[in-house]
Amino acid sequence: MFKLFKDGLHVVKYRTLWLCLSALLLTPGIVAMIYSMINYPTHSPVKVGIDYTGGTIMQYGVQDDVKSSQVGKIRSELEADGVTGTYIQVLNVNPTTENNNIKSIISVRTKFIDEGSKDAETITNVVSKEYKNAELIQVSSVGPTLSSELFKKSFIALFIAILGIIIYVTIRFELKYAVTAIGGLLHDVLFVMGIFSILGLFYNVEVDGLFLTAMLTVIGYSVNDTIVTFDRIRENLRYYGKKMTFSEIVDQSVNQTITRSINTSLTTFLTLAALYFFGGVTTKDFVLAMMLGVIIGTYSSIFFCTMLVDLWEEKKQKKIEQQAA
Repeated sequence: MFKLFKDGLHVVKYRTLWLCLSALLLTPGIVAMIYSMINYPTHSPVKVGIDYTGGTIMQYGVQDDVKSSQVGKIRSELEADGVTGTYIQVLNVNPTTENNNIKSIISVRTKFIDEGSKDAETITNVVSKEYKNAELIQVSSVGPTLSSELFKKSFIALFIAILGIIIYVTIRFELKYAVTAIGGLLHDVLFVMGIFSILGLFYNVEVDGLFLTAMLTVIGYSVNDTIVTFDRIRENLRYYGKKMTFSEIVDQSVNQTITRSINTSLTTFLTLAALYFFGGVTTKDFVLAMMLGVIIGTYSSIFFCTMLVDLWEEKKQKKIEQQAA
């Protein structure tokens, strides 16, 4: 390990190590996403919320510390009263003056129902029966037509963002930089989606419109970090292209930009960590996605995208040598 950092960081020398590490980071998430696509009714790689499936979420604030294991009785009573297919989740909150000392929020998600309907009244009665001080604090509903439209537009937005990045990087640099930058984006998106797929399978974490916002932000953040490194490689090629090999230039460029990348990412991560631990419950998953994106984006910019560029150039040089021979 000490040899790794002696006289600077020799990233190209340990290229196989970084690529294997990337494979190790991505494989569990990819397996989880494949499993989810096979088993979820929506056939999506992650567990999606009502933004994309349609439905109603009714949230009740209670002044007791409710455990997730305690909501099974509520589900059983709802099924006995004819309300089936419910998903119940407990959110723990810090009581404040504004939320009237609410310690837990019981979130009940079900098929799309109208506020004030018989099913809505049944859910309220069952929750109030178990927790006398339960108070309905929020009702969110998304119809199936709107959720389908949101799902389509989300993919369109993601496609347009990636296409715009490809065009920009190709014009600004070369095709090889554009392709490797997109490889880095896919690397980062697969990692974050893989983690949320695992969380969905084991902890019932769902993704919504905020998750797409986080993904688009991660893409922008990641490509910005990557472009800084690529720009330094291009500048060094201009001045040292005849004195140094491409691999040596990549090493030098990474060492010149790594401090900037880590400092920028660290300050961003600390801000997000503060939001995660001290912010609202409803934004925790969004902030978590951002935190994961910042970490993996910094890693991919330094240890993944630069390795792809070096591999590309190495194959190009071998092809030239074969043609010359």
